[in-house]
Formats: sequence, structure tokens, C-alpha cells
Amino acid sequence: MTLHPPRDDVDEVARARAAAPLVVPSPSLGGRVTMQQVAAEAGVSISTVSKVLNGRYGVSAETVDHVTRVVDRLGYEASLVARSLRNRRTNVVGVLVMDFEPFSTEVLKGVADAIHGSGYELIAYSAGGHEEARVGWERRSLSRLMGSLVDGAVLVTPTVTDVQADGPVVAVDPHTGPSGLPSVAADNLQGARLGVEHLIGLGHTRIGMITGRSDLASAQQREQGYREALAAAGLPVDETLVRSGGFEPEIAGEAARELLSLRRPPTAVFAANDLSALATLEVARDLGIAVPDQLSVVGFDNIPESALADPPLTTVQQPIRRMGEEATAMLLALISGEELDAPHRTLDTSVVERASTAPPAPAR
Repeated sequence: MTLHPPRDDVDEVARARAAAPLVVPSPSLGGRVTMQQVAAEAGVSISTVSKVLNGRYGVSAETVDHVTRVVDRLGYEASLVARSLRNRRTNVVGVLVMDFEPFSTEVLKGVADAIHGSGYELIAYSAGGHEEARVGWERRSLSRLMGSLVDGAVLVTPTVTDVQADGPVVAVDPHTGPSGLPSVAADNLQGARLGVEHLIGLGHTRIGMITGRSDLASAQQREQGYREALAAAGLPVDETLVRSGGFEPEIAGEAARELLSLRRPPTAVFAANDLSALATLEVARDLGIAVPDQLSVVGFDNIPESALADPPLTTVQQPIRRMGEEATAMLLALISGEELDAPHRTLDTSVVERASTAPPAPAR
């Protein structure tokens, strides 16, 4: 007796339909649909299911249609690792962040906008935000994901950029500024100048600053812009009005309290990011200082929370969401084997005027 393997054609589907109905237990909520379950439900061989899923020859159109309906109904999906081993491609891009906070969340939205309709899926991965993981988290994250789970990655504010990866990587606002990695950043120097010039234009001459993290190029550029704007207006920099906020609300709140408790406090504060500016508004409220009547405050970023503050925050807008879009467009081009004509891109910044700034109160 000679055994013949099942034929991957219309006859196989016809035999399945003519057979008695096969009841396959539905996978539990915590389980994963297997290829064997798809084959049993469709009444075809596992090899037929494999050919349909991989688009191989030797399967009739009716069989493809029948198996595809079963796959959709059961919700079968090959694991990313299995897909990468089979195709050397996962069709997934990753967004790797130190922690999820307003800036990285806005970048993530931009990435999601950019992959819409591209055929790629998205994985967002956080290093956990632990203090001990602050430096070098990029290497660890890339080694876990690249090649097996993602085809390329967008690194958000990476601490190091001399990373080796099994695929293309694009950095958004790297700590050290432009490097060997393709990158997208905002014009921090220009933005800081514009923010301080806005306060000077209102008549403020005693302007304090709450700086960011000293190890970040973006923070350094914003402080430089603050100093350059004052110098251009012929105003000296009073070092007693400069305090470190570290881009952290708690630290910035302490810095704001120190500034606003001085015998001669500033009439305006330029904060290196919106979270620090929002913390300054809270401290001013605690101290009974009216904003903007007694104190003007300018932030940097234009995160969604800035428009919801009381009062709404005047801030320097960097196009965070667009930075995510640009970085993803660059990444998809690199995955496709294209060369970038401009591997380092700097986007313009601008001032968004709201209710937290006004001319200084007349001197008494």
C-alpha cells in the first residue's frame, strides 16, 4: 500500500468540508493559538497552513482563502522570534526609552504616526527608569531586542551613542549632541534665546533660570541661550539667579523655592523644561506669589500639560511629535537600504505665548 501526502489543492478543502465537523477547543485567554490548531480547524495539513502563511506556491486560491479565514477567526499570529528566524525580518520597529515621561511619550506618538500604513508594527520598550541604569541602558536594550524582535530602533535621549546593533538605529535628542548615529533634535540654543528674549521684551531685567541636567547637550545649549540672550540685551548674568533643576520636578521645585525666597527675587523665571516650569508655578502658588502679576514663568518643550496649567504656561515649543516622525522616516529608509542625505537633522523652535507671562509689576 502506497501512502500519498495530502494534496494542497481544492480537493483537500473539499474533503475537509465533507468530513464530520471537527470541534476544536478554543484557546484559553492566556494561551496561544498554534499552527496545529489552525490546521485541525481548517481540515488541512500543517504544511498547507505553513505554505499559506508564508505565501509559497503549490496551494490553490480556494485553499488560501479558506485557511486565511480560519487564521483570522482564531487570531493566529506567529511569534516575532519565529518570524525573524524564518524571514530575517520582523516588520517591527522599536522605540527605546529610559523611562516613559511627557517628552518620550510625545516622541512615541510621532513614531506611531509615521508607521501608520507603512506595514510595520511598533514595540515601545522602557529601560525601567532606575537610577543605576541611567548610563548604558541603550546597549542593554538593543542587545535584547535588535534582530530577534525589531528590525531597527529609535533611541530617545540616549546617554551613549557609540552603540553596536544588528540593524539601523536613529537617536532623538541624544545627550551628547550629534554623533555617529543618525539623529533628530530641536534647536535648543535658538529656543532658549527666544524664550528669554520674550521676557526681556516684556520689560523684565531680573530673570532667573532653572537649568536642566548638566550632562545633556540640550540642557547645556538652553543655558547658553539664556546667557547669550541676556548679554545681547546688555543685561549681566546674576549667578545667584541660576539654579540647577536637573529636568526633575522635585529638584526644580526646590530650586524655584530658593529663587523666590531671595531678598530680591527675580521677576521672571526661564525653566529648562516644562516640568520644571510647572513646579515653579506650584511653588509660587504655595508662597502666595501671583503669576503673572508678580512673576512671569517660561518653560521649554510645550508638552500637553503646559496648556492645562493654572495659568496656562508660556513655553518654547520644540516639535517633539514631529521629531518622532522624522526619526522614524529615517529609520524606515535605512531598513530599506537607502542612504540618508541628511543624517543629522535640527528642527526649529518657537515661543508659544500663554497666560504665565506679563510685564513686570511696577517697582514700589
